[in-house]
Amino acid sequence: LRRGARAARCGVALRASQDELKKQVGYKAVDDYVKSGTVIGLGTGSTAAFAVDRVGEKLKSGELKDIIAIPTSIRTKEQAEALGIPLATLDTHSDLDVAIDGADEVDPKLNLVKGGGGALFREKIVEMCAKKFIVIVDESKICDGLGPGFPVPVEIVPFCYEHTMREIAKLPALAGCKPVLRLGDVANNTPDGDKPAVTDNGNYIVDLQFEAGNVIKDPVAAGEQLKNTVGVVDHGLFTGMTTACIVAGSDGIKVMD
Repeated sequence: LRRGARAARCGVALRASQDELKKQVGYKAVDDYVKSGTVIGLGTGSTAAFAVDRVGEKLKSGELKDIIAIPTSIRTKEQAEALGIPLATLDTHSDLDVAIDGADEVDPKLNLVKGGGGALFREKIVEMCAKKFIVIVDESKICDGLGPGFPVPVEIVPFCYEHTMREIAKLPALAGCKPVLRLGDVANNTPDGDKPAVTDNGNYIVDLQFEAGNVIKDPVAAGEQLKNTVGVVDHGLFTGMTTACIVAGSDGIKVMD
């Protein structure tokens, strides 16, 4: 029993330390890149939530003024509204000064896997409009190559989704991937229900699993082949978009750019 209690305490401590790292990068991104009078993109996920908190905190204190924010999910919209952050959409504000978001994997060229939280389409359409895209992660997200460390999410339309999954599995740049339909909560790529997870856009998510050692050799080609597949809305490969990546680790914060 004591051993179990000790393991539980260790788990809590690990989560706390990881949350502290996420908070550090979230706060630093806002402090370094968000200025008064700007239009900003607010990301989605556990790390991005700290950046949203920081924007709200600085607006309340008066340190930031005249901010307009574009949220990348319903979750982020609700968080921002609760903090009193003025919101808009790309329909009225499609020229963003900066967007800040987390990532599920980051390779040495700053290519990303995103979409673990199920918001990849809204994240991508907002972040493509930003002059600067700042990625915030803890060191566990840094990898040598995309694929094996975190399944690549792909948003697909529900119509004939099994056919679309088979077509994805045939793509040359994704050879060896296993498409798995996300079930349960869309914000969690671990199955926790028996019905397909549904995105904010009413679509399904397929997670592409890769075996250890089978890295995606050309993420750009993989992204292009996915986009050319009828039935695919968008994918979680974010290539050539990152301005800088702020990484928190046990030895402090570093910036990759």
